[in-house]
Amino acid sequence: MTTTTPDSRKQTSDDASSSRVHKLGAVGGDWLDQRLAGGGFVKFFARKIFPDHWSFMFGEVALYSFVILLISGTFLTMFFDPSMEEVTYSGPYTALQGAHMSRAFESTLEISFEVKGGLLFRQMHHWSALVFMVAIFVHMFRVFFTGAFRKPREINWLVGFTLMVLGMVAGFSGYSLPDDVLSGNGLRVIDGLMKAIPIVGTYLSMLLFGGEFPGTDIIPRLFTIHILLVPAMILGLIAIHLVLLVLHKHTQYPGPGRTERNVVGFPVFPVYAAKAGGFFFLVFGVITLISATTAINGVWVYGPYDPSPVSAGSQPDWYMLWTDGGLRLIPGWEFTIFGYVISLNMLIPMAIYGGLLAVLALYPFIESWVTGDDREHHLNDLPYNAPVRAALGVSWISVYLILALAATNDIIAVALHLSINDLTWAFRIGIFVLPVLLFFITKRLCLSLQRQARQKALHGTETSRVVRTDSGQMLEIHEPLDEFDRWILVQHDDYRPLTAGKGVSSLRAKATSFFFKDRIEPVTPSELREALEHAGHEKHTIDAATDGDYRTPAEKAHHASHVS
Repeated sequence: MTTTTPDSRKQTSDDASSSRVHKLGAVGGDWLDQRLAGGGFVKFFARKIFPDHWSFMFGEVALYSFVILLISGTFLTMFFDPSMEEVTYSGPYTALQGAHMSRAFESTLEISFEVKGGLLFRQMHHWSALVFMVAIFVHMFRVFFTGAFRKPREINWLVGFTLMVLGMVAGFSGYSLPDDVLSGNGLRVIDGLMKAIPIVGTYLSMLLFGGEFPGTDIIPRLFTIHILLVPAMILGLIAIHLVLLVLHKHTQYPGPGRTERNVVGFPVFPVYAAKAGGFFFLVFGVITLISATTAINGVWVYGPYDPSPVSAGSQPDWYMLWTDGGLRLIPGWEFTIFGYVISLNMLIPMAIYGGLLAVLALYPFIESWVTGDDREHHLNDLPYNAPVRAALGVSWISVYLILALAATNDIIAVALHLSINDLTWAFRIGIFVLPVLLFFITKRLCLSLQRQARQKALHGTETSRVVRTDSGQMLEIHEPLDEFDRWILVQHDDYRPLTAGKGVSSLRAKATSFFFKDRIEPVTPSELREALEHAGHEKHTIDAATDGDYRTPAEKAHHASHVS
């Protein structure tokens, strides 16, 4: 006989309710799948394998910081008024009470001092923008130095490059919105650059600012660009970037079981999804902590924008510093032709900026043309195995850093008690000398690392222990490598300089000679067999002299004293 208790009746009721929910979910899921055909895609994506390496996390940091930018930006949009209408401030910040300012600046003060959580969200928005740009830069140079941009990922490299440029545009348009002295001076620089363009420059400035600088339309237009156009383009490019990442599969570093035809790692679900979710909250928490404890962009300190004063210590955020540095380094060169003033102090920096960005964007195609390599690559290079590429990357970074430091020449001069003129000349000379010097040093270091890797693959790891045989021969004990470690050291490609003729132009031959003339040949199978045979004979000789005991006399004596 079965007795039904209230608890068992409740359990039966809960099970029946859960079963109905599951059935409804299954019916609903099947209905959607028949119309959207999403089940196959979900199954495919959930089983997608991604490799696990700490350097791949910078792309995730960029993605997560952009999500934080969207969240904080949405909050700020609800309270910010992008109007240049002049008002008189009467808010709680007493230092500016009675001051004339634009409605944009007044609403920024309201967000900072009157909206609950407003200052936190402002600072989260600014800090996450800085983290976004740092992550993009580091991620791009990880891709560059490891050769992850090679076929079939050239288009994805261009997508990432465009995201970097759009990030700069988003940052500049964003910190120009408060209409304070700092942001106004940045807009003044943009106005000067446009007006330096012969013939059409003045018209471009009038079109952007809605009249003579500063006009009355620039803040509303930048607001539209900042919250609508640029985020929409970034979202679209991120989607394209991720789709191409899934289609091409993720690159991976050489290692055990990793080839050009597979990916060794973890599936998206559940492993990678759980790790990525936890990492997102970690990034969110760190940015929130920094924003809550470290002030940034205190616009009330600068005051509302006034076109008459110019602050000597005004600098943009770090990722735009290089554009200001070029303007400070070029002398005030200009001349007049047909009644038009040609401002070389403006045009030359713009040409330098365009050249640096063009080289970065087109480098995958330049290297492909130089090497003639049309194969697909899914294994990353170790940076020292591509010495010229690594040296060019370091040189590019050095130019960028010199320009960024030049933008702070006044602050450095004051802080270090130096002459600003001497400092400017040091940067002018350094921008020509330092990249060449760093190119040479980086290339030689990479070649030295290649030689070391070659010796290690052939002879194993040095132990600094030397054995003297009965015949007086001195032999060093080497610790042999396992097959996996040895394979990593010998698996890279061997590119040789091309010779002119047979479809190879003299220019291309010179380019390949520049890239590959100084090269360290990888270990060949015959060399490896010979080295292993020699190591075997050497080990037999050492074992005969030491009876297989590789300890030093001091170690033997120490062991004997402990035993006794």
